[in-house]
Amino acid sequence: MKQSNHIPTRMCIVCMQMKPKKDLIRLTKNNQGEIVIDHNYKMGGRGVWIDKTPDCVALLKKRKCLERKFKCVIPEELYEEINKLING
Repeated sequence: MKQSNHIPTRMCIVCMQMKPKKDLIRLTKNNQGEIVIDHNYKMGGRGVWIDKTPDCVALLKKRKCLERKFKCVIPEELYEEINKLING
């Protein structure tokens, strides 16, 4: 039986580059309207992908990418949580 070497890719909403899922962070808007980080990549709802590089995270807030994609105001705490996740 032949094994597949397929690596799932997704597009970063900031830099618009296709990257493997493991190199990205997924944010999801759940049924209650909350934006949360989807650590397991399995939550339902509207989801977006962000590259784990500091450049993309910095541009995320400046370009208001999340506000446009989720059509709501994004709390400052979410940006801080994303920065903590990236910087360790």
